[in-house]
Amino acid sequence: MSLPALPPLRDVIVRHGLSASKALGQNFLFDAQLLGRIARIPGDLTDAEVLEIGPGPGGLTRALLAQGARVTAIERDRRCIPALAELEGAYPGKLRVIEGDATAIDARTLFAGAPHIVANLPYNVGTALLIGWLSAEWRPWWTSLTLMFQREVAERIVAPVGGDAYGRLAVLAQWRSTAKIAMPVHRSAFTPPPKVMSAVVHLTPTAAPDGVALAALERVTAAAFGQRRKMLRQSLRGVPGALEALEAEGIEATRRAETVSVAEFVAIARRLS
Repeated sequence: MSLPALPPLRDVIVRHGLSASKALGQNFLFDAQLLGRIARIPGDLTDAEVLEIGPGPGGLTRALLAQGARVTAIERDRRCIPALAELEGAYPGKLRVIEGDATAIDARTLFAGAPHIVANLPYNVGTALLIGWLSAEWRPWWTSLTLMFQREVAERIVAPVGGDAYGRLAVLAQWRSTAKIAMPVHRSAFTPPPKVMSAVVHLTPTAAPDGVALAALERVTAAAFGQRRKMLRQSLRGVPGALEALEAEGIEATRRAETVSVAEFVAIARRLS
């Protein structure tokens, strides 16, 4: 497929008078090679549906379109809409731009199939969006998630049992998906550079275990990690049936939350479900 000749992204930024908004958690990426690497993480996107959140001036959008994807981009910063409209014109029928707040839009209704979600997420809403996507009905309405986070958040998502980063987010992510850090991204790659390092996390859904209610898992993990330095017999005392579930599953009540595996939390939640 021949690609349209596009002006450099930096020129587009200058022409439209764009600057990254701190209030919207924006940090722009200009490196075409880096953006191309991110766009290739989900695999072959030829004619695949992709949802992008917060495209800004369209750096990652360009890379996704170059991979042959059909992109739906949700952008709340109306300053960026004219730049995205130019990109929409360069790729007729391949890009749909929706102005709005991704946290207030039911993105499921935008697709007939199950899109890949690929996004350099605004730092201020990234975790909330991920939790929403993982907490929806299962099997999910998306095919995979390829998301940029602060490195600290990325490490919490993929954290193994026993580490300081292991917590509720790791249990939720790893209960319903296979999660890995696909690539680190240095702070210097962004304009303006954030104070923290970043990383791209790739998640693919797995079959959620039968007989487990999300609400039960949330209750158990909230109590356990809410007092993570206490023994389970203390932290789970306020969750009806939890101590009995520990005994039934052969999990010692003297253990602490960070030593309990995802499978063990799921087993406890199944008892409470």
